Amino acid sequence: MATSLKNLSAYTPDEIPSGKGMKIGIVCAEWNPEITFALRDGAHDTLLRHGVQEEDIFHSTVPGTFELTSGAQYFLEYTEVEAVIILGCVIQGETRHFDFICQGVTQGAIQLITEYITPVIFGVLTTQTQEQAKDRAGGKHGNKGVEAAVTALKMIDLQRKMKPAEA
Repeated sequence: MATSLKNLSAYTPDEIPSGKGMKIGIVCAEWNPEITFALRDGAHDTLLRHGVQEEDIFHSTVPGTFELTSGAQYFLEYTEVEAVIILGCVIQGETRHFDFICQGVTQGAIQLITEYITPVIFGVLTTQTQEQAKDRAGGKHGNKGVEAAVTALKMIDLQRKMKPAEA
C-alpha cells in the first residue's frame, strides 16, 4: 500500500506483543535532523508505550544515512540487543547521489539481516521532497519511526517463538 494511502503511525495496540524484557538499539542519522530525530522520538516513545524499559533502549547516531549499517553492525557485534532499528532520510536532489545512498543502505541492511540472526528494521525515508519527509516523520502520513518500532517488537516476538529453548 502506498504511504499516501496509509498512516504510518496507525496500528492496533492490542495486536502488538509486550516489549517487556526486550533490548532494542536505535541508530539514527544526523543528516536531516528535523526529520530523523522525529523518527527516533516516535520509535522511542512507541517502544516505551509497549513495555520496553528505558534502560533497554540503546541510542546511537551516525553522520548520515549511508553510515546506518555500520552503526547497526556495531550494535550487533558489541551489545546484546534483540533488534536494531535504523532511521534515516534521503531526499532526492539534482544528482544521482540519492540513488547511490539509497541503494547502499538498502544493500547494507540486507547483508546484516542475512549475516546476523538479529532483526534489522529499515526505517529510512527516501522521498522526493522535504515536505514528503515531514509528512512521514510525524506529519499527515504519521511517523515511520512508530512503524519501525512496532515492526521490531513483532520480529523479536516471532524470533522468540521460533527459537528453540536453551538446555
